[in-house]
Amino acid sequence: MTASRSGEEFIKMLDQEHKWPTWYLFKFIVPRGKEDLIVALFPKGATSVKASTTGKYRSITAKMMMESAQEVLDIYEKANHIEGVLAL
Repeated sequence: MTASRSGEEFIKMLDQEHKWPTWYLFKFIVPRGKEDLIVALFPKGATSVKASTTGKYRSITAKMMMESAQEVLDIYEKANHIEGVLAL
């Protein structure tokens, strides 16, 4: 897979900030009913899901050992295909 220009910049930034492999913390906000789509991107038990005050949204946090910046980018690219997702 070839990273886009913004993907290349993201990888460069991650490589400057992290030494691989490392634990990486992902955070997403999704509309209620879409949380399972994000949770499915991670191994069982790697995520926690919390409802917003109004119940319209879910906050999802995942901590996972990542081997490279490309691995991190791959997860964000998959999440980006889910309608309404916001990556933090």
